[in-house]
Amino acid sequence: MTFVNHKNLKPTAKTVGTKLTPREFEEVSELIDNGLYLSVSDFIRESIRDKLKATKVIKLRDIDYSIAKKEVLGYYRNYNEAYDYEVSEDLELDYKLVRQITEELEQEGRLQGI
Repeated sequence: MTFVNHKNLKPTAKTVGTKLTPREFEEVSELIDNGLYLSVSDFIRESIRDKLKATKVIKLRDIDYSIAKKEVLGYYRNYNEAYDYEVSEDLELDYKLVRQITEELEQEGRLQGI
């Protein structure tokens, strides 16, 4: 005989509530009636998944300026061309810092020919 301590079990899913306007509910109901979704819950789950995929949280690192400068220069050497916002996102550095470093590297002539 096996005993399970139910106090230590965690639910695998959370239930959340929301309110829809009559128009929103009607539009969702039409999608369900047309077979695109099984239920309102199915629609909401899929909508949340889509939104989470589309939303990107950018984490910023707090590093020394000289290290950041080396990383930015290395990034441009690896990718040849990139927008400042791409460098900022990929290296997790503040955009203004990347702009400042990029301008400094351009003035020093270190980005020419890259």
